[in-house]
Amino acid sequence: MGVIGALVLASMWARALRWFGQDSAGRGMTQAILLGDPPIEVTLRRSAQARRISLRVSKLDGRVTLSLPRWTPEREALAFAHEKERWIRQNLAARPQVQRPVLGGHVPFEGQMLPLVAGTGRSLRIDQGSFQVPARAAARLGPAMAGFLKQAARTRLAQASEHYARALGVSFGKISLRDTRSRWGSCTSAGDLMYSWRLIMAPREVLAYVAAHEVAHLVEMNHSPAYWAVVAQVYPEYAAPRAWLRREGQALHGWQFGD
Repeated sequence: MGVIGALVLASMWARALRWFGQDSAGRGMTQAILLGDPPIEVTLRRSAQARRISLRVSKLDGRVTLSLPRWTPEREALAFAHEKERWIRQNLAARPQVQRPVLGGHVPFEGQMLPLVAGTGRSLRIDQGSFQVPARAAARLGPAMAGFLKQAARTRLAQASEHYARALGVSFGKISLRDTRSRWGSCTSAGDLMYSWRLIMAPREVLAYVAAHEVAHLVEMNHSPAYWAVVAQVYPEYAAPRAWLRREGQALHGWQFGD
């Protein structure tokens, strides 16, 4: 390709992407708009660790990040993003639909879609197969629902962890709940367990499998064949819930419980 051809391509990429400078926090990142219908905001992030240009679309919030080595010219990032536009849009379209709890709607709990109905009392509760939402909770339904789900998750996960720990003859430290994007649970070298509280929305066998998975790390801190033998010892049917998480798990992140 000659100099004129390169200039023409650079001009095309410049029209396809509109850059508008570094972010206000001064973190060395640049924002751009990938023009089209609809326009897409792209964050360009230079990294000393990056060895090549890479592109990531967050399944949780749809953020598009373009990472590149510090020495890579900006025009190459322009070209890469333009060439991958179709891939970017396909991944954005595949994101789970954002859903929020509303009276008259439904929220998943232990794999079942339970209706939210007006109720009495002081706090949100489950009764007769539905979420009973008193007026006090209805005023801030999202946070009230999140609080209920987190408490239920803590109870169920503690029970499941204790069950599998007894079965394996091991003990664990503390249990913490988080809203993690990339993992459903973890086990530290100190024996502490972490779980995503969103597991309470998944079927019961899925929550049980994740608890068995993490407790098994107290015996084998790896994912070797010996480790999976430990998982199978306490949860032989782990293949189905593991597949469910891979297939359906991202949809749980589509539920938003903020005000």
